[in-house]
Amino acid sequence: MPGLWNKTLVYLGLAEDDEDIDEYAEEAVDEPQADRQTASRPAAVRRIPEPATVTGGLQSPRPAVVRAMPQIPSAKFHLVNPGAFNDAQEVGDKFRDGFSVIMNLQAADVELARRLVDFASGLAYGLAGSMQPVADRVFLITPAGVEVSAEERRRFLEERGFYNQA
Repeated sequence: MPGLWNKTLVYLGLAEDDEDIDEYAEEAVDEPQADRQTASRPAAVRRIPEPATVTGGLQSPRPAVVRAMPQIPSAKFHLVNPGAFNDAQEVGDKFRDGFSVIMNLQAADVELARRLVDFASGLAYGLAGSMQPVADRVFLITPAGVEVSAEERRRFLEERGFYNQA
């Protein structure tokens, strides 16, 4: 029984195992003697030759190829002055065809304007486009991949009598 108690204490880490200590003390460890000649000799360094550059006299150098960068499509604008919610179809059709749509809600009543803004924002989100206000109750809806520069936007709005009030 004392052996079981002692093993339990050893297992829990509360006592040292006398048997393990005795076993290690009895074993003799042979340590190899270092050879003084090999210890003082430096280790051999292996050098890797650098690859030789090959210049082909048979092939003439190729001329540089110039490739045109893909251009961002320029914005095509379409102006919509909706008078009823049915005009939302025109906004959606032109947007789907790749036009940047200017939606002028200045003449629309408040409820119609709210419904059209909700429709246009859902349309822009669903087709990965963007929607931003450009003047008072005037919104620009641009399709995915089309960028409208600030200069283009300003010029288009001024031609039609809108001024940036947003």
